[in-house]
Amino acid sequence: MQIEEREIPVGELRHGMFVCRLDRPWEETPFLLQGFLIESESDLATLRRLCRRVWIDIEKSHARGASTGPGFSSSGAAAGLSPTQAFARELPAARKAREAAMAATRSLLDAASRQHALPTDAVSATVVPVVESVSRSPDAFFWLQALAERDAYHYTHALNCCALAATLARHIGLPTGLVNEVATGALMMDIGKAALPAAVFDHPGPLSDTQRDTVRSHVGLSLSLMAKSGVSTPDLDAMVASHHERHDGSGYPEGLRGGRIPLYGRILGLVDTYDAMVSARPHQAAKSRHDVLQYLYRERDSLFQSELVEQFSQCLGVYPTGSLVELNTGEVAVVMNQNPARRLFPRVTVLTRPDKTVDPAFRQVDLLVESADPDPERQLRIVKALPDGAFGLDVSELYL
Repeated sequence: MQIEEREIPVGELRHGMFVCRLDRPWEETPFLLQGFLIESESDLATLRRLCRRVWIDIEKSHARGASTGPGFSSSGAAAGLSPTQAFARELPAARKAREAAMAATRSLLDAASRQHALPTDAVSATVVPVVESVSRSPDAFFWLQALAERDAYHYTHALNCCALAATLARHIGLPTGLVNEVATGALMMDIGKAALPAAVFDHPGPLSDTQRDTVRSHVGLSLSLMAKSGVSTPDLDAMVASHHERHDGSGYPEGLRGGRIPLYGRILGLVDTYDAMVSARPHQAAKSRHDVLQYLYRERDSLFQSELVEQFSQCLGVYPTGSLVELNTGEVAVVMNQNPARRLFPRVTVLTRPDKTVDPAFRQVDLLVESADPDPERQLRIVKALPDGAFGLDVSELYL
């Protein structure tokens, strides 16, 4: 996977550059996360005081007036591509990546359901194309996820979490090797559930104490399957073992708190919760992606680390790609891709007329452009997030 980084002296740093590596350990600096966007003079002053050279992420930077060499666009896209252009160019590759990853994920979970050793080649066959695709354009991959026909939850959940974990790890500036490792952990964390009775997960109401203990046993089963298959490493084991721990100590199996939970376990816990809540399951209806991000934000420094929640919200956007939204006209649309400059105004595909009947024109609209119309009567904006399936709309059936 090629991620374009550029090493520069701190004297050349400008606002809008995304710093992904330093010439000293992150722990020796006041920066909370590994990777951040330079947004203030204070950031610049701190970097100039502590470092001589740093590495910037070209794709995630959007320097204002800074000359960073050939192939850098002030919009933040590599090789002069706008986010919309990058999205369109990535779609064919993202489609192939998703198809290959889904096939490999099925083989992993099918082996796990029989408690057989996992096909280790299927792990890399899932992780590598997903990480490469979301590194180029996460919007393209998540758009295709939204369009895909509904598959069994445990298949789609594993793949979704792999992609979400890779996106968050990439966003906070983890190096390539760790992005792959975190994505692998996300793929593996619930693999043990495939070996448990389906009836436990298909149960429509609250679980009994015995059923809850059965569900919680999936953590140990995942670790056992990983060890049996030669997938284990100390870091992978630690993140999988801790993905149900919570910041306030209310999680399981050890009741770890705060910084005692490995960083990568905190990442997995966050993406696991998000994808579970936006998905329809026998015991709960799907919630809108926007509402789930709001829930995670309310639970910051209670269930989840505040800084990670904020970074997760930033990398997905206010209305994450694939979200159904209602416009001020009454029309329903689906979010196609983000506008990094104005997260409240993504690019959308309009699905219905104001009366909520399907409009087969499926026109594509850039809300950033539409919201700037000088006539307030013609301005178009989002007024409400909707859960998947609202008004009987199934995006996967609309042949977008």
